[in-house]
Amino acid sequence: MTIAPADDLAAELRAAGGENPSLCYQCQRCSSGCPTASAMSIPPSRMMRLAQLGLGSRLVGDASIWRCLGCDSCTAHCPYEVSVRQLVELLRQKAMQEHYLAGRQETFAGDEALAKGVRALGLLGGRVRQFRNVSGEDNAARLAWTANLAQQPAGLDRQAGAETVYFVGCVSAMFPMSYGIPQSFVSLLQKAGRPFTTLGSSEWCCGFPLMMAGQLAQARELMAHNRDQVRTLGARRLVMTCPSCYHMWKHVYPQELGEPLGFEVLTASQIVLDLLRAGRLRFGEPKRPGIVTYHDPCDLGRKGGQYEEPREVLARVPGFTFTEMQNSREHALCCGGGGDLETFSPELTAEVAARRVAQAAAVQAGYLVSACPQCVRTLTKAARAKELRVRVLDLVQFVDAATQAASGE
Repeated sequence: MTIAPADDLAAELRAAGGENPSLCYQCQRCSSGCPTASAMSIPPSRMMRLAQLGLGSRLVGDASIWRCLGCDSCTAHCPYEVSVRQLVELLRQKAMQEHYLAGRQETFAGDEALAKGVRALGLLGGRVRQFRNVSGEDNAARLAWTANLAQQPAGLDRQAGAETVYFVGCVSAMFPMSYGIPQSFVSLLQKAGRPFTTLGSSEWCCGFPLMMAGQLAQARELMAHNRDQVRTLGARRLVMTCPSCYHMWKHVYPQELGEPLGFEVLTASQIVLDLLRAGRLRFGEPKRPGIVTYHDPCDLGRKGGQYEEPREVLARVPGFTFTEMQNSREHALCCGGGGDLETFSPELTAEVAARRVAQAAAVQAGYLVSACPQCVRTLTKAARAKELRVRVLDLVQFVDAATQAASGE
């Protein structure tokens, strides 16, 4: 019997992301480095093999593609830097567009967990499209986090002519446990005398949750709206505290919208580092010094290439001893909150997050700092569940607390 590989799926993958599945020679490194491979019936290396053979139909109806975190650990381990994540994104689009949304839900009927998870992702997509955010609340509440600011910034809501727009993101804008992140970032901008504005209620979800839920086509309306809103204000730069938003704006928006954005896209880590280098922020001695470690967000590190900026920021904060965890930089473990896994399988998210906070505890860190609202959420929950004495903070929260020590607050 002769097996004749079908090249359709491989060709689609090359067209969509430039990936060449034929480079995979089944070394298994992607599977060994994947945080959720043990929960997959078809691990990453086998996914790539099926793609080589054109057997995508075997993957579309399997839960394995939804148990991927989209963290790109596979790419970091691959000798040829092939991304299984890009294959998974393509397969999710097929599963959602050609099956679930097309009314062919029998594709998922044989696996109760798969059917339940895909249904939850379908509902997530409907919620984002209806309310323009992941929480399903009135999008007019986008600036609710500003209520507790000590001083309301001038021009906060859609100030025309502002050079800098802060794109807050759904997690920080809509979930109260994350309000402290935009509050701290705005506090730093105010202390440094850097004016900015936001899109206010005109800010819509960046589209990342939709893309990872197999609904990229439905996300294009959100992308076009957000781009046009920033252009209308005439801004020169867009900054964000969410690496997933950054990944969308920096890489996905220009590709999907078919043109350059026309303004610079930056992360809060880059902005804060620039402020520190310019001497615009002052620190005092911390009230509770100790060991601090840093968790690299997947979308900021492996996808965004920003490893040094957050570490340089931490190195400039006095009174703390910085220690790396066992897995760091390109080999950092995912927090468990990526790829919409929290919607599809929250118990698996908790397992992955527990492994990461255990690494922080192993180096006796009193502070676990990240630069991502979702990472802070998932790692905080894990630390509480394990009753670990480690405080999880976003980088801007950690820096803001240090500047408050300088002013005696």
